[in-house]
Amino acid sequence: MAGNQVDQKLVEQWRDILALHARTQCELDRVLGEHGLCASDFEVLDILAGSRGPKGCAYRVQEISERVHLSQSALSRLVARLEREGLVERTMCPEDRRGVRVALTRQGRALHGKVLPVQRAVLARMLASG
Repeated sequence: MAGNQVDQKLVEQWRDILALHARTQCELDRVLGEHGLCASDFEVLDILAGSRGPKGCAYRVQEISERVHLSQSALSRLVARLEREGLVERTMCPEDRRGVRVALTRQGRALHGKVLPVQRAVLARMLASG
C-alpha cells in the first residue's frame, strides 16, 4: 500500500512538471511571437549569444543540438530559417569540412538583446508560480 502511495506521488510530481513545462512553453511562444520568434528560436539565439569561445560567438550545429531539445533535422530547418531572416550565419568548420558553424549576425545579436529580458521575465513569473 505504501509503495502505491509513493508511486502515485512520483506520478503526480511528474505530471506537475509536464504541466508547468507546457504552460511555460506556451507563454514563451506567445510573448516571443510578438517579436517574430518561438521558444526554440530564442533558445538557439541564446546559446549563440552565450558562446565566448576562441572561434568567437559560433557553435557547430552538433554542439547546438546537444543543448536544445530538437532533432537534428528540426534544428537544421530552424537554423536555415534563422539564416534566411538574417539572424544567424553559417560557415564551414575549418577543423572538419563536413561540419558547419553557426554564429549570430549583428541583427541576431540585437534581437536577442531586445528579447532577452522578455524571455527571462516569463521564466521568472512562470517558475515562481510553479
